[in-house]
Amino acid sequence: MDSKPKRRGAMENGDTGEDLVVATMIGNGDDLGPLVRRAFEMGRTEGLVHQLKHVVKKKEVEIEELCKTHYEEFILAVDELRGVLVDADELKSNLSSDNFKLQEVGSALLDKLEELLESFSIKKNVTEAIKMSKICVEVLELCVKCNTYLSAGQFFLALKTVDLIETNYLQNIPVSAIKIMIRKNIPIIKAHIEKRVTAEFNEWLAHIRSSAKDIGQTAIGHAASVRQRDEEMLERQRKAEELNISGLGDTVYSLDVEELDEDSVLKFDLTPLYRAYHIHSCIGVQEQFREYYYKNRLLQLNSDLQLSSSTPFVESYQTYLAQIAGYFIVEDRVLRTSGGLLSADQVETMWETTVTKVASILEEQFSHMDSATHLLLVKDYISLLGATLTQYGYEVGSILEALDNSRDKYHELLLEECRQQIANVISNDSYKQMVITKDSDYDNIVLAFHLQTSDVMPAFPYIAPFSSMVPDCCRIVRSFIKGSVDYLSFGVNSNFYDAERKYLDKLLIDVLNEVVLTTVQSDGIAVSQAMQIAANITFLERACDFFLQHAAQLCGIPVRSVERPKASLTAKVVLKTSRDAAYLALLKLVNSKLDEFLALTENINWTSEEISQNNSEYMNEVIFYLDSVFSTALQILPLDALYKVGCGALEHISNSIVAAFLTDSVKRFNANAVMVINHDLQVLENFADERFDSTGLSEIYKEGSFRSCLIEARQLINLLSSSQPENFTNLVIREKSYNALDNKKVASIIEKFKDSADGIFGSLSTRNTKTSSRKKSMDMLKKRLKDFN
Repeated sequence: MDSKPKRRGAMENGDTGEDLVVATMIGNGDDLGPLVRRAFEMGRTEGLVHQLKHVVKKKEVEIEELCKTHYEEFILAVDELRGVLVDADELKSNLSSDNFKLQEVGSALLDKLEELLESFSIKKNVTEAIKMSKICVEVLELCVKCNTYLSAGQFFLALKTVDLIETNYLQNIPVSAIKIMIRKNIPIIKAHIEKRVTAEFNEWLAHIRSSAKDIGQTAIGHAASVRQRDEEMLERQRKAEELNISGLGDTVYSLDVEELDEDSVLKFDLTPLYRAYHIHSCIGVQEQFREYYYKNRLLQLNSDLQLSSSTPFVESYQTYLAQIAGYFIVEDRVLRTSGGLLSADQVETMWETTVTKVASILEEQFSHMDSATHLLLVKDYISLLGATLTQYGYEVGSILEALDNSRDKYHELLLEECRQQIANVISNDSYKQMVITKDSDYDNIVLAFHLQTSDVMPAFPYIAPFSSMVPDCCRIVRSFIKGSVDYLSFGVNSNFYDAERKYLDKLLIDVLNEVVLTTVQSDGIAVSQAMQIAANITFLERACDFFLQHAAQLCGIPVRSVERPKASLTAKVVLKTSRDAAYLALLKLVNSKLDEFLALTENINWTSEEISQNNSEYMNEVIFYLDSVFSTALQILPLDALYKVGCGALEHISNSIVAAFLTDSVKRFNANAVMVINHDLQVLENFADERFDSTGLSEIYKEGSFRSCLIEARQLINLLSSSQPENFTNLVIREKSYNALDNKKVASIIEKFKDSADGIFGSLSTRNTKTSSRKKSMDMLKKRLKDFN
C-alpha cells in the first residue's frame, strides 16, 4: 500500500539518470563541489538548479510520507513534551525563588569579595614594589662594591661585579633612570680599569727589564756553581781511578744528586702580567693585549741587544749577556705559565733574532781583542750563558760556534803571551843549576813535572841538573794547557782532545823550541849558558809526557790512552832535534874559545933553532879550559852529549893544528916546530885518555875514544917526524899509518918544510958531510907528491 505512492511520485516527477546521481551523492554525503564546478564550466547551470529543486521536492515528499507513517508516535512525543514543559515551569519558579533568596544572602558577601579583591590588588602592587626596590638596592649595592674595588685597585673584582650587573641585573632594573645611568657607565668603568691595568703593566715592563740583569746574573751564577761542583766531582773520580789503576786503593763511587727548582732560585713577580692579561681577557681584548705585550717586549729586546759604545766590551759583556739571559728566562716562564699570552713561535723568533745579533757582535768584538785573558773571560761567561739557557730549552749552538770560530784567534794571543813569558824567563835565567833544599820544593819543581832522573828521593840539598828556566817554562806550559782547555771546553764539540794536542804541539814547537833555539844560537851566549840550555832542553823533552798527560786529564781522556808510544807529542821529536842543535851551538862556542887559546901561528915559533923542554903555555890553557868544560858538562849533560862535545872539541883542535901548517902566515917550518907541536899533542892525548876513562865513557864507547879524534894531527906529526916520510906514498903503509891525511894537504905542508942550517938537520950536516937520509926521503916525498898532484 506504501509503494504505490512512491512509484507514482517517481513517475510523476520524471526522475532521470542525472537526478538519481545528484540524489545519490547528497544521500551519501559526498561533496557536490566538483559537480557544481563542472556544470558552471559547461554552462548547464539551469539544469543543475532544476535537478537540485527536484531533489528538494523529493525530500519534502519523503518527509511528508515519513510523518504520516509515524504520526501516532509524534503525538505521544508532543504530549510528553507538554508534561515536561509543566515541570519546567515549576522548576523555573523554584529557581527564581531560590535565586531571590540567594541574591539577598550573597549581596553582603559580594561586597566583602570586592573588598578582598581590592586588598589582593594592593598587596600585589606592594609586593611588586618591594621586589623592584630590592632589585634597585642590590644593583646599587653592587655599584657601591664596584666603586670600592676600583678605589682599592681590585680591578678583577670590580670587573666581575660589573659583569654581574650587566648579565643578571641590567635588563631587570625597573627604574629606567638607574638603568640608563648604569648602562652608560659600564663602558666607562671598563675603559678605566683597562687604563689603570695597562698603566700597572707598563710599570711592570719597566721593572722586569731593570730586573733582567739580576735575574740573568743569578741564573748564570747558579750554572757556574753547578759546573764547579761537576768539575770537582770529576776530579775526585779521576783521582780515585788513578789510585785504583795504580793499585793504591779501592774505588768508591758516590753520586750526589741535588735537585734545585729553577723557579725557586730565580724569584721574580709576574703577578701584574697575569692580572693584566686576565683582566684584558675578561674585557674581551686579550688578542689586543697579546700584541701589545709582544710588541713592547720586542722593543725592549732590540734595545737590550744594542751594544753600548761608551763602555769597552770587556767591561760590559757580563751586564750585556746577563740582561739577555734574564730576558729569555722571563719569556720562558711567561710562555709556560701565562696560559697563551705568548706562543712558542714568537719566542723562537725573538731567540733567533738574538742569536744572530749576539753571534755577530761576538765575532766583531773577538776580532778586536788583543788579550787572551779577556777573550777567555768572555768565552767562559758565554759558555755559562749557553748552559743556563739550554736548561730553558733554547738552542745555543750558533753562539757556541762563534766561540769555536775564534779559538784560533784566542790561541794566537795565548801563544804570543806565552812567548813573551818564556822569553822573559830565559832572559832572566841565571843558567846555574838549581839548589833544592827541602821536600816540598822538590815536589813542586821536580816531581810536579816528572823531571826526576830516579825514583829515589835524593838527599838535600839537591843540586838539580837544570836551571830555573825549566820549571818556570813548565809552569807556563801548564798554564797554557789550562787556558786552552778552558776555552775549548763547553763548546760545540765535546771531544776536543785532538785540538788541544795540536795547540800544545804548536806552543812547544813554534814558541818554546823557537825561543830556546834563538837564545842558544845568539851571539852573546856564553859556553856555560849554552851548556845549561842544552841540558835544559833534555828535561823539557822529558816533560812533554807530563804535558800530554796533564792535557788528557783536563780533557777527560784516560791517562792510559796517552801513554802509548804512538800517542806522544811531535814536539818531543822536535825538542830532541833542537837538543842536538844546541849541542852543535855549544860545540861551536867551545871551538871558538879554543881558537882563542890555540892561535898556533902566534904561539909556535915555526923556525926555532932550539927545542923547548916545557909545555907550551897555550896548550896548558887549552887543557885547563877543556878540563873545566868536561867537568861542568859531566854534571849537567848526559854522557852521550859529553861524548859529542868532547869529540867535537878535540877534533876541532886536530883540524886547527893541521890548518896551522896550511895557513898562509906560516911560510916555512922546521923540525923543531914539529917536535914542539908533537910534545903539545902528546900532552893533549894523555889528557884525552884520562878524561875518557874518568868520565866512564870508556865503558860505553868501546871503539871510538877521545884520542881517535886527534888522529889527523897525530898522523901528520908522525909523518913529519918520520925518518922515511916517503913511505906515505906506499899504499899499504899509508892505509895503516896515514889514512886520515889528504894528499893535497900533505903536499902543501911538505913544501913548507925546510931543513936549513938553522934547523936540526943543518946542525947535523955540519958534523956529517953526507946528506941526511931523512932529508932525502922528504925530498923524494915532495917529488912524488908533486908528480901525483
